Amino acid sequence: MPSRPIERIVADSLWNGAVATAATTAVASLCGEIETRSVAAPLNAVSHIVWGDDAARHSELSARYTVPGLLLNGAAVTSWAILQELLFDRQQVKKSLTQSIAEGAVISGLAYVTDYHIVPPRLTPGFEKRLSNRSLTAVYATLAASLGAASWWRRRSG
Repeated sequence: MPSRPIERIVADSLWNGAVATAATTAVASLCGEIETRSVAAPLNAVSHIVWGDDAARHSELSARYTVPGLLLNGAAVTSWAILQELLFDRQQVKKSLTQSIAEGAVISGLAYVTDYHIVPPRLTPGFEKRLSNRSLTAVYATLAASLGAASWWRRRSG
């Protein structure tokens, strides 16, 4: 079976990235509400990449910290969705939900290792500045599940 055109791979990656961004943002925000009484705190912490560690100390929704945090998280998650497409789905083969989620788990594992063991501290996601390890596990589990489910649903639907 021939590979899909790059335009299709990009479009599918953007779809998977959008689904996974929405899911991981929702889980990070919910964990922030539970742990810090602020849905914005974990998202603001992501903007430490732009504003430095001071960003992680802000708990209120703001254009300065929350918007860049949302955009940076979306860009990161979408980059992982692109890698998923390139590694596992160049030929648009129908797969089981279990296999798709396993592939999402591989990507999420690569994301975690990259985020916390390869990149310099200034480029970590920042969630760790406001969320517990338990919540970080929930965010990365959500990344795995949402990347896998989005890919599976897209192949199933079309």
